[in-house]
Amino acid sequence: MPSKRTVLITGCSQGSLGEALALGFHSRGLRFIATARSVSRLKTLEIKGIDILPLDVTDPFSITSCISSVSKITNGHLDILLNNSGGGYSMPLVDASLGKAREVFELNVFSIIAMTQAFMPLLLKSEHGAMIVNNTSISLVATVPMTGVYNASKAAAAMLTDNLRLELAHFKIRVVDLKTGAVRSGFYDNMNSGTKPGLPDDSIYGVARAEVERSMLTGCVSEKNMVAADVWAGHVVEGLLVKEPELRIWKGGNSWLTWVAKRFMPFTFLDGEMVKMGSLDVVKKNVGGGKRKSVAS
Repeated sequence: MPSKRTVLITGCSQGSLGEALALGFHSRGLRFIATARSVSRLKTLEIKGIDILPLDVTDPFSITSCISSVSKITNGHLDILLNNSGGGYSMPLVDASLGKAREVFELNVFSIIAMTQAFMPLLLKSEHGAMIVNNTSISLVATVPMTGVYNASKAAAAMLTDNLRLELAHFKIRVVDLKTGAVRSGFYDNMNSGTKPGLPDDSIYGVARAEVERSMLTGCVSEKNMVAADVWAGHVVEGLLVKEPELRIWKGGNSWLTWVAKRFMPFTFLDGEMVKMGSLDVVKKNVGGGKRKSVAS
């Protein structure tokens, strides 16, 4: 008789989307393993009886240690690997730190390759048919200003997911692209590390500093468009646990609109709205009005 399905998810710190997913899977009776860089941020899940493990998806030694622990917990197999860990970065591309950009790609892109390679032996031993789920973003479709590094990393993650889908199909491993929209979580607080993101003193966007920095603070996402994390997670878990999950699952605020725009509209369809969200309309007005000098706040 097959054992209970096992799930490993990365990035489950308190207040995160990973935590919401963990609670969603746990409520459905699956054997769930929650991970984060610091287990101190997993206490809420531990109290509920969920297995917790430390895992830094950018550290090969941490990954190796995690594999050993997971193998003991699951008797050497894994059914679902959900690559949820990720980080953001709000900054105009002309002002972006290349070091920070590389860190974002390391976390959002290369960790997917590292985790997939590392856990492949356990996935191949799945008794239920294995699945890899990569949490990307609708931002890879909509050109959201001031988050170009993040958007590009998620676009890369989506392409990796599509490649894995083809490359692993004959090994009975289903690969799903979870395109997440606007969800209330601690993502932006973690991204900003408790500090307000600011433009460099000499930024060309200093002509609209206050407005642009306000857009950077929340990645141009309006609170009214966000859905609750538990609601989002419930829909995601429901979609993943059907017999044959969709290969691309669109969930979260603005996801439906983005899907429609991508499928049926010109790629510039959302540009007007994106310009306003990123306060580029104010930049245009001020540049056109001769306010070219950047003034530090």
